[in-house]
Amino acid sequence: MKLSQERAPLLEALQKFQSMRIVPFDVPGHKRGRGNPELVGFLGEKCLSADVNSMKPLDNLCHPVSVISEAEALCASAFGANHAFFMVGGTTSAVQAMIMSVCKKGDKIIMPRNVHKSAINALILCGAVPVYVNPGIDKKLGISLGMSLKNVEAAIKANPGAKAVFVNNPTYYGICSDIKSIIELAHKNGMLVLADEAHGTHFYFGAGLPPAAMLSGADMAAVSMHKSGGSLTQSSVLLTGKSVDESYVRQIINLTQTTSGSYLLMSSLDISRRNLALRGKEIFAAVIRMAEYLRCEINEIGGYYAFSKELINGGDICGFDTTKLSVHTLDIGLAGIEVYDILRDEYDIQIEFGDIGNILAYVSIGDRKLDAERLIAALSEIKRRYKRDKSGLLTSEYIEPKVAMPPQEAFYAEKAPLPIAESSGKICGESVMCYPPGIPIIAPGEIITNEIVEYIMYAKEKGCFMTGTQDSSIEKINVLKGQ
Repeated sequence: MKLSQERAPLLEALQKFQSMRIVPFDVPGHKRGRGNPELVGFLGEKCLSADVNSMKPLDNLCHPVSVISEAEALCASAFGANHAFFMVGGTTSAVQAMIMSVCKKGDKIIMPRNVHKSAINALILCGAVPVYVNPGIDKKLGISLGMSLKNVEAAIKANPGAKAVFVNNPTYYGICSDIKSIIELAHKNGMLVLADEAHGTHFYFGAGLPPAAMLSGADMAAVSMHKSGGSLTQSSVLLTGKSVDESYVRQIINLTQTTSGSYLLMSSLDISRRNLALRGKEIFAAVIRMAEYLRCEINEIGGYYAFSKELINGGDICGFDTTKLSVHTLDIGLAGIEVYDILRDEYDIQIEFGDIGNILAYVSIGDRKLDAERLIAALSEIKRRYKRDKSGLLTSEYIEPKVAMPPQEAFYAEKAPLPIAESSGKICGESVMCYPPGIPIIAPGEIITNEIVEYIMYAKEKGCFMTGTQDSSIEKINVLKGQ
């Protein structure tokens, strides 16, 4: 059957359903909004009328055979994949399904340590053992980079039985590894390649951007359509290649994904896929122009450094996502999180995140020139009002882990809470991270060091949103008993 990217099968089915006079004696209980007028007042009748349950005319996400299946097939074709799965638990669930489809308890998987927490949590769930490849570090910017091909090759040689290589494409800051060469190397050694493309939807549709994973021969990729693709928050896509058994992947997805898939989220994937397939090149050309304009203007202010392709070195930086507006702030004497807070609290500008030394403003298909000018003006004024000496500021975002045991073993071991300030030298039984970006500072099974304690205390002091510990105040951390 010839697939037409002008179609949106799930949207069409929902529109047909809305035109019918169906009497709802099923869930959800709000009954197209009639039972919850306050919710209708907030979201609108049209939205509530599409918040429906699985039924024959609308298919079923757990085992699609009609309109959802057609929509997924169109999505796979648009992305150049063999199969696409609509995910309603975000890219977190897609990353976890990807890893759990390939790895079982005791299996090794090669991955960079600067992965999102969803990858670490997948190891806790399935019992796989990580072989960490430390990313490169840019000492000036204090950020972690990509994996060098040389380091990946060394990890493969040292662990010939590993099941897969996991790659960030790109990192939160827009840094890309040499994914094509990594794929070729892994396949030559009988390993699959899994890509976290939470921030890489546009790679498949824009021109002049780094290579997309599936178009480069990867076996699986988790893609956040809701980030740069325009769909609703929490909607994502898991892509698979010919080397992967899609029926088994569906089984793995159904272990954890809801049986009540949201038609609001799924239809947003269908609509957004059609939009990108038909207009993606034009859309992302405009996004790149906007990001380049912002980058040039911010660098003209002085003191800030909005970095880009000049970082590419052919080793641990083989590509840069020019839609990313990553800005180094330490030269004006402010941590990234401080600039983040000032922008929000004093200028009503909400950027994506701020960390120890950088901020990230997410530029996308919905941004306007007027908004760009506001951001430029605000950053200029912040420099004028708040610039100070940068001595005493921490600079490094990445601390090399000391792994003592697999994440699953540590997470389920007997643990006891200990004040973070007293935890150095202990084996950690949980994760601690700043969110966003959600990359663990320390993960289960790793040894807590003085440097890690200092980083956590500093990040808290600067106002980073910390998460991961059982103690919601982030005063104590669970460590393994009997050390």
